[in-house]
Amino acid sequence: MPKVKANDLTINYEQQGAGDALVLIPYLAADNACYTFQVAEYAKHFTCFSVDPRGAGETDKPEGVYSFELIADDTAAFMEAMGIQHAHVSGVSFGAAAGMWLAAKYPARVKSLSLHSAWTKTDPFLKAVVEGWQLMGKASGVVADVIIKGIFPWCFTPGLYAAKPEYIEALAEFVRSRPTQPVDAFIRQSNAVLAHDVESQLGRIKAPTQITFGGRDVLTSTRFADRLKSGIRGSELTIFEGCAHAAIYENVDEFNQRTLAFLKKHAA
Repeated sequence: MPKVKANDLTINYEQQGAGDALVLIPYLAADNACYTFQVAEYAKHFTCFSVDPRGAGETDKPEGVYSFELIADDTAAFMEAMGIQHAHVSGVSFGAAAGMWLAAKYPARVKSLSLHSAWTKTDPFLKAVVEGWQLMGKASGVVADVIIKGIFPWCFTPGLYAAKPEYIEALAEFVRSRPTQPVDAFIRQSNAVLAHDVESQLGRIKAPTQITFGGRDVLTSTRFADRLKSGIRGSELTIFEGCAHAAIYENVDEFNQRTLAFLKKHAA
């Protein structure tokens, strides 16, 4: 896999497709392959740069405090190193939090912004859930188990578990097949989630923005929709009914169709 040095990190990434640059930032504990179902379609229209963020995949996992502002700095440095003047930026959950900081701090770098399952500021409910994941990680010592047994149930509806158990197992096997994330790196990434507060920065985001939620998401639910939409001027809101936190896997066809339509609208 290709790697590039940026912001004192060796950053791993995958590049595929042709057209406007599209930078995809993964969710918590994930590497670039998490967007496999999307890149297959996006790459028909865009040059997709799927990155492994600080602390995950084959990117460096330095010690110290992680924040979404820091991960935005990493992403801007990655773009500079790759000669990407500006790009469409997309992220799910953890990746969306980093994307907001990127668009606010480096507005000239972001051509459009896609925020999926995002949130403005970690509230007591989200804090309790993430601290539970951290306890699981410290107790089990295996981040893949935390993802499959602790995080998956927040990402998918009970109906999906009942109707497609083989699909859930296939996703679990996919998680197990990816590069192992050390527990300490998971804790540093999830500490960034606990400290997240981007509310004061939303007004600085000037890029055309799509905001999406799963209608049945509890984790970063539509309770954050009003603050995001009112804070980011001119943003568009889309709800994937019947989906929980991970519409990218629960309703792949609709997710791809509606997000690709937004991206193409703002392409060169």
